[in-house]
Amino acid sequence: MQIQPAIINIFEKAVRKAGKKLSRDFGEIENLQIQSKNIGDFVTNADLNTERILLDTLQYYYPKSTYISEEKGKIDGNDEIIVIDPIDGTTNFIHGIPMIGIVVSKIVDNEITDGVIFNPITNEFFWASKGKGAWCNNKRLRVSKRDILADSVIGIGIPHANRTYENYLDEIEQITTKCSGLRRMGAAAIDLAYVASGKLDAFWERNLNLWDVSSGVLLVREAGGKVTEPSGNSWNLLSKDILASNSNLHKIIQENLTKSNFTLDQD
Repeated sequence: MQIQPAIINIFEKAVRKAGKKLSRDFGEIENLQIQSKNIGDFVTNADLNTERILLDTLQYYYPKSTYISEEKGKIDGNDEIIVIDPIDGTTNFIHGIPMIGIVVSKIVDNEITDGVIFNPITNEFFWASKGKGAWCNNKRLRVSKRDILADSVIGIGIPHANRTYENYLDEIEQITTKCSGLRRMGAAAIDLAYVASGKLDAFWERNLNLWDVSSGVLLVREAGGKVTEPSGNSWNLLSKDILASNSNLHKIIQENLTKSNFTLDQD
């Protein structure tokens, strides 16, 4: 068993503290749905409270770092960047679906060095540090070894109603007709963690933010997987689109995606 680095211990402390409150909030969702109360306001508060707990804990240990968070934006500091997503999978949270993640990662010199993803509902704690592998609840993670697309299960992100993509279904068709099945988790962080775990053989999505994927990218790489843009270009911190898989399937999936008529709807 790999001993967790000190920074991962601190990240774990932060996400578990935030997760304790978030899991209680999750338990209230069903009651709010029954009572037809304003769930939107409740979830917004849950998001902000989770972020506050994370920042309070992390800034105690790393007061000089720069912070980038989905809700609060950028808090300027030194060259060490800590990226936060209080709730990845907000729509799942609203509907009482237990597929959510609290995400924290560290970036130094444009490189993701450490990252965690915590699902407080399932108590899955994923972590990775550069050169130390990828782990979940003390178990070493490895990407799958499948090399036949027809035997593979692929994770996907489908656009929100207000984010339509021209010919997006064509891109989906290029894969779904050739694989064992598509899965939409509704939380990119969890998708990537499941690729690292070998539960999913690959995952692709478009128009994502850094806080959605930073920890997951490191998890996949440390689990022996490959991460690029769907086009085949190298993935970097400014990339909006992502393809992650084991190295056996990566090229064939990428080639099939580029056969589609996918274009970003600019309207």
